[in-house]
Amino acid sequence: MPSNNTLPYQGNKLVHPQGEKEFTYFVGIHSLADMATKEDRVCVFNILGGESSTVTPISHEYSGGNIVCGVQPGRSGSVMKTKLGNIPVYNNVLEALNDGKKFNVAVVYVPPDGVKDAVIEAVRVNPDLKKVVILTEKVKVKHARMIRQYCQWRGVDVFGANCLGIGDAHNHVRIGGALGGNAPEESLVPGSIALYSNSGNFTTTIATYLLTAGWGTTVSLSSGKDVYIHFAAPEFTHAMHNDDRSKAAVMYIEPGGYYERDLVFQKPVVACVVGRWKAKLTRSCGHAGAIAGSGDDAMAKEKWFMEKFGVKAIFTPESPACSAKGAVVTNIAHIPMAMTSVMMMNGIRPDFEPRGNLAPKCWYFSSQDIALPKELQLPVVEALHPYNEQIAAQAKQVGAIFPRQAMKDASGASRMDPKSQVSQIHGVSVLDASTHTLEENLVLSLIREYPCTNGRAMANVALNAFVNQSGNPGLLAADAARDAGSSPNVVLSTGVAMIGPNEVKPARDAVQAFVDLFGLSGMTDPADLTFDLQPLLAKAAQDGTREVLVGGKSGKRGKAMLTALENRGCKSVFVEFLKALAGGSEGVRDSTVLAAICCHLGWRPLMRRRLSVTTLLGMPWHFRIFSTLVGCVVPSEKQDKKNFYNVDSTELTESWSFTETAFLSLFGRRPNEEELFSFSVLVGLLVTNGPGTISAQGPKGAVSADGPMDPARVQINKAYLGFLTHTGFAHGGNGYEAIAFLMERFKGSGLTDPGNKNHGLDLGAMAVTFANEYKAYKAKAKFAGSMDYGKIPCVNHPVFKGKPENFDPREVFVDNLFKGRNSYNIFQDFYHQLVHALFKTGVSSNVYCVNVDAVIAVILLKMLWKPYANGEISAAAMENAAFITFLFGRMIGTAAEVDDHTNRGRDMDTRSAASACSYVA
Repeated sequence: MPSNNTLPYQGNKLVHPQGEKEFTYFVGIHSLADMATKEDRVCVFNILGGESSTVTPISHEYSGGNIVCGVQPGRSGSVMKTKLGNIPVYNNVLEALNDGKKFNVAVVYVPPDGVKDAVIEAVRVNPDLKKVVILTEKVKVKHARMIRQYCQWRGVDVFGANCLGIGDAHNHVRIGGALGGNAPEESLVPGSIALYSNSGNFTTTIATYLLTAGWGTTVSLSSGKDVYIHFAAPEFTHAMHNDDRSKAAVMYIEPGGYYERDLVFQKPVVACVVGRWKAKLTRSCGHAGAIAGSGDDAMAKEKWFMEKFGVKAIFTPESPACSAKGAVVTNIAHIPMAMTSVMMMNGIRPDFEPRGNLAPKCWYFSSQDIALPKELQLPVVEALHPYNEQIAAQAKQVGAIFPRQAMKDASGASRMDPKSQVSQIHGVSVLDASTHTLEENLVLSLIREYPCTNGRAMANVALNAFVNQSGNPGLLAADAARDAGSSPNVVLSTGVAMIGPNEVKPARDAVQAFVDLFGLSGMTDPADLTFDLQPLLAKAAQDGTREVLVGGKSGKRGKAMLTALENRGCKSVFVEFLKALAGGSEGVRDSTVLAAICCHLGWRPLMRRRLSVTTLLGMPWHFRIFSTLVGCVVPSEKQDKKNFYNVDSTELTESWSFTETAFLSLFGRRPNEEELFSFSVLVGLLVTNGPGTISAQGPKGAVSADGPMDPARVQINKAYLGFLTHTGFAHGGNGYEAIAFLMERFKGSGLTDPGNKNHGLDLGAMAVTFANEYKAYKAKAKFAGSMDYGKIPCVNHPVFKGKPENFDPREVFVDNLFKGRNSYNIFQDFYHQLVHALFKTGVSSNVYCVNVDAVIAVILLKMLWKPYANGEISAAAMENAAFITFLFGRMIGTAAEVDDHTNRGRDMDTRSAASACSYVA
């Protein structure tokens, strides 16, 4: 061992070899002035790694070229390029020393398990090494102890681990880490305050905050907050006392450890103690060492410092508790004021005039259409260069741009809560969606929020205007598929296939024209008819926009849509612009009116950047598909140019809701108020089951195959074909099982009105009779050795089970919803009787829940019972109605998934890796 690293002792205390004042254990650095000097020369370990490659060149340039080399196994001969020249890279320290490189500081970026060996090897082979700065996080405690023991024996100071290094504003030197970010000189301003922080990032933040009160810094030390801190609060305090430049200190302290408990200060200190919320944690959250043990949580540390300073309260602007010795704060924003207050009590003025202030300086502000009180309407200030130029360019961006990522089994539109089993679409649960109409939910699926009354009326015009499919080849194809015995999803697929890109191109072109014209006009409220259209009308006449919007051949439907909008009292800047551009309602194409309605519906979220232009461009296509799906349910013999299922098409457009039209397509009549509510509930419950369901996987795969990274290539109608082909008798048509079960139970019962409480049937007796029958059937099947016996549909659930009496919260919600309207359903009542009968007869060990699928069955059967009992519809027709109702609900979720995947997904991102696939012989 080199003799110059032998440690002299006096009694039980270590003494620095050069004779400085004794300290309770060896510290080579006795003053902050010696911590990061102009004479220091640095070697960076893992210099070309991810973090070092961005940080090291800035440190080198800021410090005037203090890094002589780097080491990284296997990279000998490489260089790191900097503005001050190339930094050579060697395989190891010995190779660097043999090449004549001399350094006294090692900065360590190597992975945790390699830190111990890297440090010990560097100290062993380089007798000149005096400082080691470890930036690596989560170094094992046993390794940290070995490092400390060896380095202490060899006279080497260690900083870290998990730190951002050291910055000396007076010496203009930064060693290790990113203190001060990419522009250290902006925050590391020479002054009289020493800064010690358990947090790396807050080291820079606090230095910047101090400037606002006129305080600069001497040394800024990011101590790190691994469990073991090498150069900790005692070492820092000792060095701060011996630094004539440092008149006071700021210490940012996190929970965990007793480093600060026995400190004795000779200079003023402001201690910022944070982390009260971590007191009840049982594992680390954030820094590995920031978790309290016994008596070292945030409140305990606050008390330590308060006792040292002789204060009885936390310093706040409202209650500035402090003494000449110091102050304790819990908010970093209070540090500058606390420091000034403490220093005034010591007769010390700030280092310079305050620079800036801590008032919020918003570069952006958006209320997101929320009416905020005046005090929350913050002023916007121009950003610093070059951010001001970037913001100015971004201000010209219309709509949102979503980051792209692999969207296999992922969605930004839907999700299911695994505990409640309640799914959501754009943050709206299906339970809440069930209280909204079909048209409202369709709009939600695309614009991510519900429309207002005006918007809902406009959506009804757009959807009903195109529902009549008479004369369209898609309807003829649907008829042919129907006649061939195809299932409803196949029938509807043929109609949707005909709504290709050429069919909707005029509407999409019109949307783009509206966006180009209005996007930067300042118009945020599309219902504000006071908006001045004259400049845009003049521009449209000059730049060719007029030809896109009102040129070419027009038809009757465009005029009818404008009339319907007027009759419904709709207000829209886009519609008024169209009429002004065309000189009235004549000569306006239906595709352009559809585009105007879509722009109106999506404009607010587009301006708030919740919606992308891609979504807005896709809306006319989605709307046409919605209309086609409903329209093709009705055979061609019940449609003609003027009528849809015996209802005048003009009447539909002017006064019907799309929910009523969808009901008409299934049942051949306009629903009454109770039926309309029930149908809306039914459809709303079916919106989505999250991105993992089969009917969501189909459209997502279709978008993925087209390549969403070029959204113009995505064929939206094909995506709906993916949805339709991924439904079937097991997924979509399976709702009929419960209907068939109930039909069998009530066959021959004489039931006429399922909504009449006074039905005269003994449901309890009916339930017990079936339960006994089922018990005997189940026992017979088991006796025969078969476990493949029929299950009762819609009772029990894999999540909602195990209690004496179980409930599906979704079914309870809907049950209470109808009870609140005094709406009775005998079939739902029977299900409640049934689960209790199963328990009473010993079929089940507890009371099963009635699951949400039963709700869907009982609502639909209630609407169909009378025509079925009267022989007006067959069992097959009832099965089709159940299947189609499912499709109506799930097309809402499909729209959301298709749009979401188009905006966020990557090309072919739903494919499975070959390694995830298997061959079955």
